[in-house]
Amino acid sequence: MRLVKIVERLLGAVPLMIGVAIIVFLFMRMTPGDPVDIMMGQSGAVSAGEVERLRSEFNLDKPLPEQLWLFLAGVVQGDLGNSFQRQQPVVKLIGDRLPATIELALGALLFGLLIAFPVGIISAVKQNSAIDRLSMAGAFLGISMPSFWLGILLIMLFSVNLKWLPVQGRIGAEIQLQTVTGFYVLDSILTGNGAALESALRHLILPSITLGAAMAAIVARVLRSSLLEALRSDYVKLARAKGASETRTVMKHALRNAMIPTVTVVGLQVGVLLGGNMIVEAVFGWPGLGRLVVDAIFNRDFPLVQGAVMVYALTFIVANLVVDVLYTYLNPKIEL
Repeated sequence: MRLVKIVERLLGAVPLMIGVAIIVFLFMRMTPGDPVDIMMGQSGAVSAGEVERLRSEFNLDKPLPEQLWLFLAGVVQGDLGNSFQRQQPVVKLIGDRLPATIELALGALLFGLLIAFPVGIISAVKQNSAIDRLSMAGAFLGISMPSFWLGILLIMLFSVNLKWLPVQGRIGAEIQLQTVTGFYVLDSILTGNGAALESALRHLILPSITLGAAMAAIVARVLRSSLLEALRSDYVKLARAKGASETRTVMKHALRNAMIPTVTVVGLQVGVLLGGNMIVEAVFGWPGLGRLVVDAIFNRDFPLVQGAVMVYALTFIVANLVVDVLYTYLNPKIEL
C-alpha cells in the first residue's frame, strides 16, 4: 500500500514539473539580453547572416508559443536541448557536474547533522544552562553568517595561514584517479586509491563546513525547540514516574516525537544544499552544477538554465517525498 502511495505521489509530481518548465521558460525569455548577441560579442563576429543562422539554429526566430511547444515536447521525451554556449546536450552537461554537487551536499549534510543533533539534544536537556546559551548563540551566529564570508574566513585560516587544507578544486592536480561513478570519494574507495581518497577528503572539508554551517544551526534550534516541547508532555512524565532513566526517557520517548518537525527541516535543507550552493562552489572553485548554472545565467544559455532549474525542482519534490515516508516510520498513525 505504501509503495502505491509513493507511485501516486511521483505521478502527481509530473504536472508540477511541467509547470516549473513553463515558468522557467517564460522567465528566461523575459530576461534582458539576447544569447546570440552575447555569443557574437565574445567571438567578435558581426555578420548579419551568421546572427540569423544562429537564431534559426536555436529556434529563437520562431514565435514564443512555438518555442515553448518545442521545449515541452523535448522535456517529455527526456531531451532538454543543447547548450547555446557549449554546444553539448544539456542532459550530458548536468550529468557530468551533478556528482560533484551531490558529493558536496552530502558532505555538508553529514557535517550539519553531526553538529546539530548533539547540540540540539544537549541544549534541550540542559535548558538555560551556560552550555545551552553558548550553543544557541553559536547557532544564531551560524544562521546569520553569509556563506561566502565564512568560506573566505576558512580559506584565510586553514589554507593561507595554517596551510592545512587546499583552497579549491575537488582533488589535487597531481593525483591520478580512475572515475567510476563521478563521486571522487567513492571512486577512491572502489579503486583502492588511498592518495586520491585523502586528497578528495581534504578538498571536501572546507566547502562542506561552509555549506553545512547554516543547516547545522537551523536544525539544532528546531530540534531543541521540539525536544523541549516533548519533554514537557504527559507520556514523558509517565516514563519518569515509572523509573525510566533520564537518558532512556530522552532518547527513546521524547526524541522520537521531536524528530517529526526536525525531519521536515532536514528535508527542506537537503534541497537547499543541492540548489543553493552556487556561491560556495564559486568561492572554492568547486566544479559542480552551481558554477555551471551561474555561467549559463550570465551567458543567457536558456536550455542549460531551464534544465538545471528543473533538476533543482525535482530535488525538492523527492526530498519532500522522502520526508513524508519517514513520517510514517516515526509515527505510524500518519499516512502518505
